Amino acid sequence: MTAPGVTSAPVIRLGDVLLTGLLSELDDEAAVALMEELTERIVGDGARGVLIDISRLEIIDSFVARTLMELTTTARLLGARVIVAGMRPPVAITLVELGVRLAGVECALDAEQGMAALGWRRYAAPREGARHDADR
Repeated sequence: MTAPGVTSAPVIRLGDVLLTGLLSELDDEAAVALMEELTERIVGDGARGVLIDISRLEIIDSFVARTLMELTTTARLLGARVIVAGMRPPVAITLVELGVRLAGVECALDAEQGMAALGWRRYAAPREGARHDADR
């Protein structure tokens, strides 16, 4: 399915949100595999959101940008919202220099902000010895 040297992380389900990432440059075969897996999981899991963490990408080209746009469009047609998180400054600069516009692609500074945009909130762990509402 994917080329040697894994290019994408596993797809993890957190409630009604799917979380995945890109670990390195995507080739054609890996892009198709990622698109197929995510679209199948959106429908199969009833996902309303997808977060794609690209914080490990050092470089990006027009192919990867196009793949992200196609994935976003496909996910929206299936009723899910996609957020791309963790874009590094060199990646953003490269996209601008290439004249690539990620039309319709929502971005977040990091995965935590992306998950918050999809409705997830980070709560502090209860302090040891703290009373819970159920204990009252």
